[in-house]
Amino acid sequence: MTSCVDIDEDIDLGFDVQELTVSLLEAVCESEECPYETCINVYVTHSDNVRVYNREYRDIDATTDVLSFPALDIIEGDFSGVEDDLSSNFDPESGELILGDIVINVDRVYSQAEEYGHSVKREFAFLTAHSLYHLCGYDHETEPQARIMEEKQEAVLVKLGITRESHV
Repeated sequence: MTSCVDIDEDIDLGFDVQELTVSLLEAVCESEECPYETCINVYVTHSDNVRVYNREYRDIDATTDVLSFPALDIIEGDFSGVEDDLSSNFDPESGELILGDIVINVDRVYSQAEEYGHSVKREFAFLTAHSLYHLCGYDHETEPQARIMEEKQEAVLVKLGITRESHV
């Protein structure tokens, strides 16, 4: 499992973002029983850049906490059929399944951590796990979908020991 993490120069979250991202990717893929080694790209930036991405790719002129750009048309963790297009779905050098891209708004990471009373690491991990489940085909448009996604996110965070109470 690999992740390419790009962080704006002026950002230091105080923990190893690459290591945490790989741990989350592994935990989510394990929970979804993904049969492939996978890779994602993560960009950690500020609100103004997130707004540009949101406007450019989603036609929404507003900032948000995290954006998910799935590379695959997976529905709720069903990875069957991804081998139908080996050249597009798998990295030709590593052979890993390309799940997609995540853009995280560091300003929201800090403000939401404060708002919810937990650590910056926990908020970053929550947003990353949330996005990873989007890349695996989950959504939260309906109440049942939201409940499933929330349960999955929380289970991964608990498994990694990243709870609301942890202030590491």
